[in-house]
Amino acid sequence: MDPISQASLGASLSQSFANDKSKQVSAMVIGALAGMAPDLDIFIRSAADPILFLEFHRQFTHSLIFIPFGALLCTLVFYPLMHSRWIQNKKWHASKLSFAQIYLFSFLGYATHGLLDACTSYGTQLFWPFSTERFAWNIVSIIDPLFTLPVIFFVSLAAYRKNVRYARIGFAYAILYLSLGVVQYQRAEQAVQALAQQRGHQVERVHLKPSFANRHVWKMIYEYDGRYYVDAVKLLWNTRYIVGTSIQKLDVTQDFPWLPDDSQQAKDIERFRWFSDGFLAVSTRNPNMIMDVRYSFLPNKIDPMWGVEVSKQQINEGNLDAYADYQMIRNLDENTGKIYFEMLFN
Repeated sequence: MDPISQASLGASLSQSFANDKSKQVSAMVIGALAGMAPDLDIFIRSAADPILFLEFHRQFTHSLIFIPFGALLCTLVFYPLMHSRWIQNKKWHASKLSFAQIYLFSFLGYATHGLLDACTSYGTQLFWPFSTERFAWNIVSIIDPLFTLPVIFFVSLAAYRKNVRYARIGFAYAILYLSLGVVQYQRAEQAVQALAQQRGHQVERVHLKPSFANRHVWKMIYEYDGRYYVDAVKLLWNTRYIVGTSIQKLDVTQDFPWLPDDSQQAKDIERFRWFSDGFLAVSTRNPNMIMDVRYSFLPNKIDPMWGVEVSKQQINEGNLDAYADYQMIRNLDENTGKIYFEMLFN
């Protein structure tokens, strides 16, 4: 999820174990920073290999087995900082925190990160290095104010009142909110099966996720006969479909017959296929771009937010070692925002 959500959840769990009133603020700060720390992997990039960061983001720093080591690294940074003269002048009582206590708060904050990320649709390698499977439980949007703001309120209240009870309420709220996402996921699953049945389609594969910053409008993707069908569904008291569109599934041999199997660009497509869980198609805007069908600004549309672009010119020039280019698309306009808000509130 976004850094603020990660910080608030990490803080809530760390504070929940700070029974000493004087340690509430310190636990909040340490838990929040440790809760965000795994995302430092975004700095693992390569100018030569544009796709490299996709392989390392949410990889080893997010693995369950790395939690003790990640917490130790955080502690090695936090311990001298929390005992600095500036911190002590702020009367946070940081000098009372031992190395072991800072490690505990760091461990608790750090431990929340990978599991919270796995609740989204992006994909997290929880069992690296034993498995490169990307876990995505699809029960909460990457940004969801209804999740984040109440947790921030309770951790702030716990620090202000120096009362561990509020931090525990905040953490319990987060768990309850995520659990209700499981219920919504099951409703979306029933909805996509019913819609496919109405169309006379046999669902071969499905991907469901809440759309941006809410939990009642869901994006539904199912595969049937070589095509991806993309629709949205509004899950409140009743189920209401927002009909979308479809697109042909990527077939590299057919769509890019000029691309040699042993070229780096062909390998990059397979790397991108792993990242996107196989939901790939050729962009309707750019015939040389392979897009991740899972993401779009409107949940019932096929409008890429990112993708990899291949170059026939590089192949014609005999450059088989050239990497595919990674593209981010930012075409969100006022009309798209208006349509989206109508989906949410009408």
